[in-house]
Amino acid sequence: MALNALYGSIVIGSGQAAVPLAMALAKAGSKIALIEQTHVGGTCINEGCTPTKTMVASARVAYLSRRSADYGVVADVKEKVDMSVVQRRRRDIVASFRSGSEARIEKTEGLDLLMGRARFTGDKQVEVDMNDGGKISLTAENIFINVGARPSRLQLSGIESIPVLNSTTIMELEVIPDHLLIIGGGYIGLEFGQMFHRYGSKVTIVHRGAHLLSREDDDVADAIADILRQDGIEILLQTTPTNVKKAADGSLLLTVQGSEGERVLTGSHLLAAAGRTPNTDLLNLQATHIQLDGRGYVKTNDRLQTSVPGIYALGDVKGGPAFTHISYDDFRIIKTNLLDNGSASTRDRQVPYTVFIDPQLGRVGLTETEARKRGLKIRVASMPMTYVARALEVDESRGFMKVVVDAEHGQILGCAVLGLEGGEMMATIQVAMMGKLPYQTLRDATFAHPTLAESFNNLFGMLD
Repeated sequence: MALNALYGSIVIGSGQAAVPLAMALAKAGSKIALIEQTHVGGTCINEGCTPTKTMVASARVAYLSRRSADYGVVADVKEKVDMSVVQRRRRDIVASFRSGSEARIEKTEGLDLLMGRARFTGDKQVEVDMNDGGKISLTAENIFINVGARPSRLQLSGIESIPVLNSTTIMELEVIPDHLLIIGGGYIGLEFGQMFHRYGSKVTIVHRGAHLLSREDDDVADAIADILRQDGIEILLQTTPTNVKKAADGSLLLTVQGSEGERVLTGSHLLAAAGRTPNTDLLNLQATHIQLDGRGYVKTNDRLQTSVPGIYALGDVKGGPAFTHISYDDFRIIKTNLLDNGSASTRDRQVPYTVFIDPQLGRVGLTETEARKRGLKIRVASMPMTYVARALEVDESRGFMKVVVDAEHGQILGCAVLGLEGGEMMATIQVAMMGKLPYQTLRDATFAHPTLAESFNNLFGMLD
């Protein structure tokens, strides 16, 4: 390959927006360079959704095995979690997903995968330090940035002298922590907290806010906290970590300040789960006219264009909701506008998501808090999962469903489903929202019995 190469487009990073975009551009007849420093697939496949949800599945099996007697099934062998098997299963699934992406890239004519570190040397010039040695200078009229974000470093006195886990490194543990201390009560902290508690760890979650999951209504967040506490997880709200150190016996001593004063927590492992940092600092963007916001994210308009014509940012690196499906939708926007002569944007797009605790939290649209802040006239209905026949039949009746509806027109504005298969339940309501169906359509629909979906009859009936 030439040391200086001209391409139609350069795609930096190989996340969930980058790979399909690079393939689509190449299939449209352009010569494309796809640059990746570590592994194809981005955060989702390698360090995010795929490995974590694989491990969550193992933790749920451990949970159900302990509950087997509740269903009249008495196991002959005492349950034991073998982390080596859990890890092997995770790695095998990740490798399968990654190799599938790599194979599709290799089969795409006109698409070059360059393994190395990219940095800008000008607005439309990129230099790549190849992993196998050497440098390549690339030029293109269109450049797409999809380099994602990484776990933020914990700013805490004494932190430099102790080992700290993050959302990536904790998945490599071959042992079950005796006592896992978690700083951060967002979805990462909650998923890992419940997961490792089910593996057998004692878990304490330390959170600065008055409620977990700051995006949620207080009643939803409080219900989640109650469920986790029922499971045996310690949750400390309105609590700030002040310093950490290692004790003589090797344990970690985390000092926290809460409403009841100062307290010292003793743990075996510490997980930092309080935020992520965009990877823009690795790109030498000071050599360009690309503008960043105060947190280091790339500024874009609603068509994902940066301050430099022909340069776009997709996925987590541009800030906003950090979800795989949002990154993939960014790809669809670019494809629609550049290849299909359409006019797509990020304006008013729905941002559904699922928090994979157990029971799941599925969320889409406006929360009650957001709707009231906007001054909207709304009606709100909520119903406990104990009212759902299917949930009772499988003995998974924790949580509740909540919907927010326009008071005048009956349009569904948002929902939160904390319950059995909450993500799938949310998706059903999302489809109704996409079709602009009034709530009465779900209230009066004939759903199969006994399914979770038939609970919508009663949930939306509460609005009458």
